[in-house]
Amino acid sequence: MGKSNGALVAYTRLFRPNDYFENAAIGRVVVAKTHRGQGLANQLMQASMQHLLNEVNVSIIELSAQEYLKQFYRNLGFVEIGPAYLEDGIPHIKMVYG
Repeated sequence: MGKSNGALVAYTRLFRPNDYFENAAIGRVVVAKTHRGQGLANQLMQASMQHLLNEVNVSIIELSAQEYLKQFYRNLGFVEIGPAYLEDGIPHIKMVYG
């Protein structure tokens, strides 16, 4: 979670292996509109990945990325796996790190 002046402004959900996918996963990467463009999503993803890799001790992390954000996740080291699909009516793609 990321907070500013006590208010929640950024958030991810972390899953251990077999909680959501077979591998560890990151979901619901959210940054408040008022705090976008400040690099918070990148910082939040870096912290989430480091927690899973170092504290949970996994080597693979999955996520279901909104397709228009795949370059953002590529820049973090994720690669696309398989074709695009609809999730909640929004184009997504499965991506994996590790």
